[in-house]
Amino acid sequence: MGDVVPLRPEREPAPAEPLWREALGEQLRAERLERSDRIVDVAGRAGMSPQYLSELERGLKEPSSELLAAVAGALELSVAELTLRTSSRLAGTVRGPVCLAA
Repeated sequence: MGDVVPLRPEREPAPAEPLWREALGEQLRAERLERSDRIVDVAGRAGMSPQYLSELERGLKEPSSELLAAVAGALELSVAELTLRTSSRLAGTVRGPVCLAA
């Protein structure tokens, strides 16, 4: 018998895309550091614990819309500005066509 020839060549698995909460956390940290704010200061202005904000920045927690608005406000950003910046961060990691919804 001859060799078995696969119908489809095996492909390398695509690298996992970052999760929204991870990209959001990176953006929150970048915004905070750009302002030279301490985590305790931003958390206090947002009305949350520093531990929770730290978990958001590390991409471990998915914030509610209310908490997202609070932390965006604490960073003097609108939710729209923060999500646009986070989306731009994510778009830089995507390969292939991208469709953005309004």
